[in-house]
Amino acid sequence: MPKYDINDPTDLDILRAQFDIISRDDWEEYIELAEEQKWGYKNVNILKSAAKKAGISKYLSPKVISWVMELVDRLDEEMYEDEEE
Repeated sequence: MPKYDINDPTDLDILRAQFDIISRDDWEEYIELAEEQKWGYKNVNILKSAAKKAGISKYLSPKVISWVMELVDRLDEEMYEDEEE
């Protein structure tokens, strides 16, 4: 995922759109994978908070959206690597 500037309205709109595309079921998969890999309390908790707000990014701060999308990107990479093996 490219590095987005949370102070730039265009970048923030892109992040919010990417967040809103993720379904509740996808969030559950991300949470399960993060727990399996022992990503730590804070990371798992922020994913759970994001899951509660699935599709409604306007209720999350730009900083939280950026953090969550970075985690999602890392999880996607690990899921892709697992599929290759």
